[in-house]
Amino acid sequence: MAPSERPPHARHVPEPRRCLVTGATGYIGGRLVPELLAAGYRVRCVARSPQKLRDHPWSGQVEAVRGDVTDEDSLRAAMEGVDVAYYLVHALGTGPGFEETDRRAARIFGRRARAAGVRRIVYLGGLTPGGVPERALSPHLRSRAEVGRVLLDSGVPTAVLRAGMIIGSGSASFEMLRYLTERLPVMVTPRWVRTRTQPIAVRDVLRLLVGCAALPDEVHRAFDIGGPDVLTYRDMMRRYAAVTGLRRRLIAPVPVLTPRLSSLWVGLVTPVPGAIARPLVESLRHEVVCTERDIAHHVPDPPGGPLGVDRALELALRRIRDADVATRWSSAATPGVPSDPLPTDPDWAGGSLYQDRRERAVDASPEAVWRVVEGIGGENGWYSLPLAWALRGWIDTLVGGVGLRRGRRDAARLRVGDSLDFWRVEEVLPPRLLRLRAEMRLPGLAWLEMVVDRDARDGAVYRQRALFHPRGLAGHLYWWSVAPWHALVFGGMARNIAARAERDAAGTGRGRRGRGRRGRGRRGAAGKSASAFRPR
Repeated sequence: MAPSERPPHARHVPEPRRCLVTGATGYIGGRLVPELLAAGYRVRCVARSPQKLRDHPWSGQVEAVRGDVTDEDSLRAAMEGVDVAYYLVHALGTGPGFEETDRRAARIFGRRARAAGVRRIVYLGGLTPGGVPERALSPHLRSRAEVGRVLLDSGVPTAVLRAGMIIGSGSASFEMLRYLTERLPVMVTPRWVRTRTQPIAVRDVLRLLVGCAALPDEVHRAFDIGGPDVLTYRDMMRRYAAVTGLRRRLIAPVPVLTPRLSSLWVGLVTPVPGAIARPLVESLRHEVVCTERDIAHHVPDPPGGPLGVDRALELALRRIRDADVATRWSSAATPGVPSDPLPTDPDWAGGSLYQDRRERAVDASPEAVWRVVEGIGGENGWYSLPLAWALRGWIDTLVGGVGLRRGRRDAARLRVGDSLDFWRVEEVLPPRLLRLRAEMRLPGLAWLEMVVDRDARDGAVYRQRALFHPRGLAGHLYWWSVAPWHALVFGGMARNIAARAERDAAGTGRGRRGRGRRGRGRRGAAGKSASAFRPR
């Protein structure tokens, strides 16, 4: 059909708006992207490490660019051609100066959005208590409120959504509630469990965020967002127990637990480390209840209204049971942990590199070995000395690290950027390579690399490397202090991974019986040559 013959309604179809999403590697951002795509928007994701987006199911449908909200030059390029810019990042946990970092990043973001002609900024902030002076708020809430003001002052039409507790599979708030309730049938709790709050289901948060992309230009303000239920944290724990069929929890509030002590207590009982638990706990000191529902005038409620607490809990639990958790609170990089990738440049001269190497021939197919490798960690453990791994996790928790209880996002599949107990997936290339970067507190940088190769007889060879790049004298002393245990820890891991793969293969009839050989573990040594980093 020639252009002149097209029906009038097909001649001038407007091009879909382009949305910029910061924080796409995080909990909310990683869930917002597919919702925007489903609504017909074009999406550009900005991330410090765009490769972390590679394994998301929607990665092929978005434009991923490298950038940082504190780097004005990178934002200048990222903002080009953008209609709606989502600000979903914060510097919480990066140190005592995080409020200044948040303030500076918001100013840069607003300035670049205005210069690029962005039509709208959308920011997800925190619900603050009415009648409480800002100086009396927790640093977390105070910074969230300030970021909202900075963006509203940017000269770009801005919608600030102020949410309290978000309930959804994988959210830090939900996992804190879940583990406290499941693990402690009788609880001596801080007085903040009696504070009223107005939680909101994550799917309602996402619905409102998507709806804000179509707000008219004259809408320029903050909105309180929450679900239909107003209740205390104690009520929520009892609701969770009822939804999951647990016995009624006995809860005795006491006035002596400070936010710091409470966060340490939460860090010991739940997978949420103290550094993340503390701002969540501090935010519960004051009553946070919506004072208005004006957002419903612009983004109408769905049929039946927003989800209540019971339904939100049921949906979150169903996602967990179905192993369908898209993102978790740990999806974002943990502040303060090393993020350096494993150096692969042949000319790298980074000093000493300690290695522990293991290699085993496995009487199973490479595919069977890979299934064991990709399923490591979480409920499956680490295939050697569970007590030693648990002890290392406790030590890490006590010194302020992430500990061993973050578990896995998915029980069977890994993707780049996933947290895996106190590791982070740096690279995964099924069915051959898994490389993990340590996020526990260490005097240096550490990686664990697992490789599955096919041998000449169609069986498997499993290769394992633990690598450590020490930082100063403390790093060298650390390596040599734990080296005597490597034969038990890493040698046992290689041996047990191979044995598990062989048992699984024997059960399915896919083993390679009668090959009559076993690989032997080989102990590594310190090295300074970058050749040790070459792929094997």
